[in-house]
Amino acid sequence: MSQVGTIFRREFASFFATPVAYVFITIFLVLSGVFSFFIGQLYERGQADLLPFFNFHPWLYLFLVPAIAMRSWSEERKSGTIELLMTLPVTTTQAVLGKFFAAWAVLGLSLLLTFPLWLTVNYLGNPDNGIIVAAYLGSWLMAGGFLAISLCMSALTKNQVVAFILAIVVCFIFVLSGSGVVLDAFQGWAPSIVLDTVASFSFLTHFEAMAKGVLALNDVAYFLIVMVIWLVANHMVISQKKAD
Repeated sequence: MSQVGTIFRREFASFFATPVAYVFITIFLVLSGVFSFFIGQLYERGQADLLPFFNFHPWLYLFLVPAIAMRSWSEERKSGTIELLMTLPVTTTQAVLGKFFAAWAVLGLSLLLTFPLWLTVNYLGNPDNGIIVAAYLGSWLMAGGFLAISLCMSALTKNQVVAFILAIVVCFIFVLSGSGVVLDAFQGWAPSIVLDTVASFSFLTHFEAMAKGVLALNDVAYFLIVMVIWLVANHMVISQKKAD
């Protein structure tokens, strides 16, 4: 774990050594405010909750998480520092986990910096803060799912733009699989078990309840499983590149 911590500190510091983290956090905060107040009509709804804020998180993460993750492995491979990293007394598993936790921490920090919205609804009304805490946790878990996918895509190529596009495409599939557009394509000819299976892969399906403060075990487990699967895939890709 000490080696994971070393990689974590290295990666976390690298985000703030360049404008990457600052730009990401600024864009996330600005877009969160715009979507919450102008599109989600946080004031006009007349309800003391943050549902308009959380409802847009899947779509924010769809583009912003691949943007922050695309350089993680692609830059290492392009600059050749991945060879140096692998010669250090660090295993591939430790490197993968260190990079993941560092980027996930940046995402968590971005969420924490939205606390003025939380203060706002408490000033305007009397919200259930337990529900808001649960929604924040659910959002962070979902961000981890997006991140694990994006890091795996970054490991596949030396080109950051290609990694960004690949991550968006794969994440978009996970987001859209439970939407009416996709399910309607199966409606009428596919049995209900197929519809339920397709919907069960959707980030939207699992996050909707979380956004309302319901942390069901199956939803939490889903995002944890997604993270584990894609981190294992990330490990396999890096191990293959290392062997080559």
